[in-house]
Amino acid sequence: MDKQKLKNLEDRLWRAADNLRANSPLKATQYSAPLLGLIFLRFASIKYKQHEAAILKEYEQSKNSRNAKTIEQIALRICGFYLPEKSRYDHLLALTTTDNIPQAIKEAMEEIEKYRPELGGCLPKDEYLKLKSEKDEDFSFAKDLLKILKDIPEEIEGDIFGKVYEFFLGKFALAEGQGGGEFYTPTSVVQLMVEMIEPYGGTLFDPACGSGGMFVQSSEFVKRIREHNQTTQTIPLQIYGCEKEEETTKIARMNVFLHGLQNQILQANSYYEDPYDSYEKFDFVMANPPFNVDDVKLSSVKSQKRFNKYGVPQNKTSKNKKSEQEDKETVPNANYLWISLFATSLKPNGRAALVMANSASDARNSEAEIRERLIKDGIISCMLSLPKNMFYTVTLPATLWFFDKARTDDKRILFIDARNIFRQIDRAHREFTPEQIRNIACIRHLFQGDKQYLADLLAEYEQQVATLSDEANKLAQKHEETLKEKNLHQKTLDKITQKGLSEGSTLSKETAKEWKEAEKLLKQAEKAFMEAEKAWSDKSAELHYFKDQISWLNNRFPNGQYEDVTGLCKAATLEEIAEQDYSLNPGRYVGVVIEEDGLTEEEFKTEMKERHNALTALNQKAHELETLIEQNLKNLWQ
Repeated sequence: MDKQKLKNLEDRLWRAADNLRANSPLKATQYSAPLLGLIFLRFASIKYKQHEAAILKEYEQSKNSRNAKTIEQIALRICGFYLPEKSRYDHLLALTTTDNIPQAIKEAMEEIEKYRPELGGCLPKDEYLKLKSEKDEDFSFAKDLLKILKDIPEEIEGDIFGKVYEFFLGKFALAEGQGGGEFYTPTSVVQLMVEMIEPYGGTLFDPACGSGGMFVQSSEFVKRIREHNQTTQTIPLQIYGCEKEEETTKIARMNVFLHGLQNQILQANSYYEDPYDSYEKFDFVMANPPFNVDDVKLSSVKSQKRFNKYGVPQNKTSKNKKSEQEDKETVPNANYLWISLFATSLKPNGRAALVMANSASDARNSEAEIRERLIKDGIISCMLSLPKNMFYTVTLPATLWFFDKARTDDKRILFIDARNIFRQIDRAHREFTPEQIRNIACIRHLFQGDKQYLADLLAEYEQQVATLSDEANKLAQKHEETLKEKNLHQKTLDKITQKGLSEGSTLSKETAKEWKEAEKLLKQAEKAFMEAEKAWSDKSAELHYFKDQISWLNNRFPNGQYEDVTGLCKAATLEEIAEQDYSLNPGRYVGVVIEEDGLTEEEFKTEMKERHNALTALNQKAHELETLIEQNLKNLWQ
């Protein structure tokens, strides 16, 4: 399934589900769990059906043997889970509105958990009992909800199901505002974090894992690298997650299961609990932890090595403060608890990425002292400012922090200001495109001396341009042909109209029939023309987009190697950082640009000139086509 078909499917499913919810007894906050659970069940049913023939065949062959296995055991080995008849989507869909469908769904979920212990307690069950209000005479709402997800085609693959699941997670986060965003980090932000630290394999830890998006995107990265290298070798990625909220933990477990990931996700408060003994334990650490928490009990964290290696943030207190008062004291801001946890959880050559409030980059008092120690330790490799409105929760500005313990000689920190790099989704939300993500990652590669990444990326873009140019030319030709066809039918209709006018009020049946047929053909031709025009326009826009990516890279790194770019990036030495009082705010180092889109004044003028020239060329081409068509029409009727 290509991207456009997937998008159409997602949009269609969401519209149907949202319209149904609007006319239901459920509040928006009550709707997410049962719907996500049914997406999970639909996936499980389709996957099991794909393996059922092999399961039954092996069962029949082995049931009379000495080492006979149950069908449940065989299913777990072949499919990964066993799905009894009453847990299958088709069985539930066949129930009538007079049947107790919510109870049947609950029992279906219970049966799945019975054979997959790691899912125990995480699938929604009692939530389905709320799908019928006291005013409802039957279970039509539950029936309609099942029908919506039936539109997911059975030939769909598991990774696509995971994408649909992630899409719904994002929609619910957007709909629920701040509360929903607590468990969801926008996909493009996660993808950038993954692209920057490259978790090829090993152990990955997320101490505030939310819905598990960090794990999902990391596995997608591993898959993409494997496909790019044309190898079937599986790169193991062992994931470990902690999530404070019980319901969100359930969502995360379902999410990673849908993506086929082996995992350990535990409900735990990472301030006070350390179920994995995390100190120097992991190859990679990623998270979007809660910002500016001020109620963490100081006495519970100050003695923990994972927090105090670089120092614990705390208010200044008098020496004679009583012990009982000290026991009640809280950390003034927990941001640097998270930062310290990331640093200490890494193995000696590990890498990390975390989302943090901008304020942490310049925080004063005890936080400033901790930040200075981290900088001098050399663990911080990169700081990146994110655009506004990237998150569904709050508009609070955020920065990505990157740690790399494998660095040796080069202790500079790469500062990237990406505030002007984004695609506008709607009026209030932005995201990174896949190309923008790779362009930003390219800066890091160049900084580390990897010139090949840029060469490969430019080669990919050039290939895209070549392919799109060929497709655009074919669509332009089709557009020209449909224009000719439309004009011919218009000409025919005009002639028939003149004929009818000459007949006066006694319009013949033959002329009327001719006119009606000509009008029908013209409308068909006009539709074909509009479709061809849109296809050509869309393809041309895509072509120019990739040309812009090439220009963006070549204009900033013309020599094919890293260099500081005003308004974009700066590799700062320890001395330069010390001059800024150990601030980690990228804006202090990269300088400013004039234009909103991140271009310098000169770059902006150059781009506008190029766009003007392109528009002039298109207008000239259109004029030539118009003249040619007009001449051909004259020749046709002469």
